[in-house]
Amino acid sequence: MPELQLWGGCEYTVNRVGDRFFDQSVRSGHHDRIGDLRLFADLGLHALRYPVLWERVSPHHPGQNDFGWSDERMAEIRRLGLQPIVGLVHHGSGPAYTSLVEDSFAPGLAAHARATAERYPWVRDWTPVNEPLTTARFSCLYGHWYPHLLDEDACWLALLNQIDATRAAMREIRRVNPAARLVQTEDLGFCHATLPLTREATFENARRWLTWDLLCGSVVPGHPLWRRLAERGFESRLRAIAEDPCPPDVLGVNHYLTSERLIDHRITRYPGVGPSAESGGRYVNVEAVRTVSGALVGIEALLMQACNRYGRPLAITECHNGCTREEQARWFLQVWRAAERARAQGARIEAVTAWSLLGAYDWDRLVMTDAGHYECGVFDMRTGSPRPTAMAALLRALVRGDRPRHAAILDMPGWWDSDRRLWPCASPAPPSCPAAVAEPASDLACAQMDARPILVTGKSGTLGRMFAQLCDMRGLPFALTDRQVLAIHDADSVAAALDQFEPAAVINTAGLVDIDRAEAEPDLCFAANVEGPANLARACRDRGIGFVTFSSDQVFDGAKGSAYLEGDPTSPLNTYGRSKAEAERCVLDINPEALVIRTAAFFSPHDVHNFAVHAVESLRAGRSVTAAQDNFVSPTYVPDLVNATLDLLLDGESGIRHLATPGRLSWAEFARRIATGAGLDPALVDPVEAASLNLPAERPADAALASEHGQLLAGIDDAIERFLRDYPASAPQAY
Repeated sequence: MPELQLWGGCEYTVNRVGDRFFDQSVRSGHHDRIGDLRLFADLGLHALRYPVLWERVSPHHPGQNDFGWSDERMAEIRRLGLQPIVGLVHHGSGPAYTSLVEDSFAPGLAAHARATAERYPWVRDWTPVNEPLTTARFSCLYGHWYPHLLDEDACWLALLNQIDATRAAMREIRRVNPAARLVQTEDLGFCHATLPLTREATFENARRWLTWDLLCGSVVPGHPLWRRLAERGFESRLRAIAEDPCPPDVLGVNHYLTSERLIDHRITRYPGVGPSAESGGRYVNVEAVRTVSGALVGIEALLMQACNRYGRPLAITECHNGCTREEQARWFLQVWRAAERARAQGARIEAVTAWSLLGAYDWDRLVMTDAGHYECGVFDMRTGSPRPTAMAALLRALVRGDRPRHAAILDMPGWWDSDRRLWPCASPAPPSCPAAVAEPASDLACAQMDARPILVTGKSGTLGRMFAQLCDMRGLPFALTDRQVLAIHDADSVAAALDQFEPAAVINTAGLVDIDRAEAEPDLCFAANVEGPANLARACRDRGIGFVTFSSDQVFDGAKGSAYLEGDPTSPLNTYGRSKAEAERCVLDINPEALVIRTAAFFSPHDVHNFAVHAVESLRAGRSVTAAQDNFVSPTYVPDLVNATLDLLLDGESGIRHLATPGRLSWAEFARRIATGAGLDPALVDPVEAASLNLPAERPADAALASEHGQLLAGIDDAIERFLRDYPASAPQAY
């Protein structure tokens, strides 16, 4: 059997909501960047799922085609030696002059398929319609997408129209290229159920196969769903399909962590989750991975089910997890290994596809709005151009047969394989996107695992404790140290600690953070903030391990007149800022592979020593909050800062990066935003001139931070909302 191939795909859905078309290729910027294709090829992909979508080629009138965009890209794909798998409709309903429930859909797609095949007769693999059953359900059963129907008959009609469109499209394509293959994709999961809903689950588990069953011509009398569809008036269409089937040459299995579902009649057990649209108010439909205490079916068993049912080649055509970086990689690696095990059992599995190469937009809202929620993919698009992440390194390693970077971390269980996955009735947030976090069980969490830890200095500080909490939440092994274990100003202590822990990386959060104390004790400040990071940078360089340290907005003088970028020259006004600027220079001179994070004005619900906690406590007590109205910063939410830093570390980034909440606020406006968010009186905020506060150290008047690498943190209002949600339950402590 040939080796397991790596395929790829950039999310290219064009779906319709009302009169608006949502185009993922435009959202990601891929529409204007042909150079992305070279990046994809360099991953080692064998094949690329790629769009020549009907809605894009012929949007206004049938037959008025514009292949210009596709011509350029298809030529480049061919030049790069990639095998395209051409998609013609992807969660769409066709151009505005048709829809899934109109008779014109199938002949219209067939005409588009013929024109596309004549344009690119060398293309072998085709997916005329992506996920017909899923699209029919979302469009005509749940009403999410056009034509927004809530009707079972309409759902069956939409499905059969897409099946007929696929059959007609492949006939036309094969008239041009008789060797053309149908790679038919569909979501494949499993429906679990509470006992009273066994019959409903049986129906769901029969329905999940319908796309492939129909194309294979097996929906005939005796099929579990024959009677249901025939009694609704579709018998003649079912017979016509069965008499002229179009079996897939490759079954494309799309599988996500959410593909396995649980239907539960206990509808009050899931706060914030309403009854399923198709249940008549009788049950909820939730992710089984978060609710089923027993074993899930899993991708390997699902692959074997499909293999045994159809006896045809398979490929996993979508594999993506919108989560933290290591969890994305763990999921893909787990699916890859499941495919290898299934192949060892005789399953003919051609490939695993890295889907969402460029990430995806607003799929958490089922692409029904422009909310701007981005899920990172193999490349991170928040920088404005594709930035390779740790996923890119993993894919290259799999193609080469190499051991992946951070292999021991990737071999650790993902959240879906641990008790963290279970969603208690009162749980406010899914484990994949932690909001509130608890204290880690130990400062040496995961030390028992066979994985080198991330060593974090600064046990007594806000940042160090947050790294420990989020490493614990993310399943990353860590060791949190204090100055008794690791005194960063002492090179011998640094060397001894690194030899003891043998860390995979070091994150330095230790140092002097009191700006006014630094002004009074400059020698202490420079010893803590310059000598310490320099010692760590040197020791990490000598051992070939990653190193991260933190700098500050105080390296700038505030005179620029706009937000500071990484490349702007430093010109600090105070001793603390001078120590940080000198530390940046020393660290990167010693260790150019180090990552230096400039940040600003943290706030966190998990520690009392920050302005936001002071403000909300004073406001709740009815006391005024005095804050500068002429001193501008970028207040930064510590959980977001830490998560982004961990992602960048795993991605292997280096140099100076700005990580701060986007925008600029005066301290007074920051306090007012907190008051408004908490439902308190913003009039209690007393705005004053910074000079009147008589602080010992001079501060830059406007130290707002931006990034030439793109914004990785959420906006300030979103951060304040989460701060206020988590603060009352976080029981902050002073360390």
